[in-house]
Amino acid sequence: MRKVVVTNIVTPDGYFEGPGKDFMAMPEEDAFDDYNAERLRAAGTLLLGRVTYEGANAFWPGVAGDPTAPAGLREMSRLINALDKVVVSDSLTPERTAPWHDTRIVQRAAAHEAVAALKQRPGRDILIFGSHVLWNDLLTHGLVDELHLMVGPKVLGGGTPAFELAAPVSLRLLEARPLPYSQLVLIRYAV
Repeated sequence: MRKVVVTNIVTPDGYFEGPGKDFMAMPEEDAFDDYNAERLRAAGTLLLGRVTYEGANAFWPGVAGDPTAPAGLREMSRLINALDKVVVSDSLTPERTAPWHDTRIVQRAAAHEAVAALKQRPGRDILIFGSHVLWNDLLTHGLVDELHLMVGPKVLGGGTPAFELAAPVSLRLLEARPLPYSQLVLIRYAV
C-alpha cells in the first residue's frame, strides 16, 4: 500500500503562509529544497490542489532546461516533471494543464475515493506539497499517512494557520532533527 506524505514548511507560531496568502514570507533555505528533492525521489505521484498546481505548473516545467537556474532547482524540476500528477479541483480543465497534459483531474466530491484508490495501487509514495486545503481535508478523513513539517526560524504573527481541521487527529512522532547546514527543524509524524 502506498503512503500519502504531506511535506510543508511551517512557522513556530503555526502558520503555513504569511498574511495575504504570501508564501514568500516563509523562511527560505537550501535545506528546504534539498529535503523536498529527497521526498520527490521517493514519490511516484504528486497530489495537489488547484492553486498549488497552477503555481507549480507556471514555474517548474521550464526550470530543468534553464542553465542559469541552480542545479538543485533543475533537479527538482526534472523530478516534478517526471511524476504522475493528480489535481483535486472543480474548476481546472484539461486545456489549462499544459505542458503537463497527462495530469489527472479529480472533482472534490470524488477526492476521498480517488485518493483511497491511489493508495491501493502498487508504487512509490503519493506526495503533497502546499495544497493546504486539500491536505487538511485528507488528514481529517484519515487519508494521510505521514506529515513532514519543516519548522523555520521565522515568527509571522499572522497568516494562514497550518492546521484547519474539522476534527482532532492523533499523531505519532517518527523523527525530529535539524536539517544539515540549516536553521530548519524537520518533524516527521505518522498519522
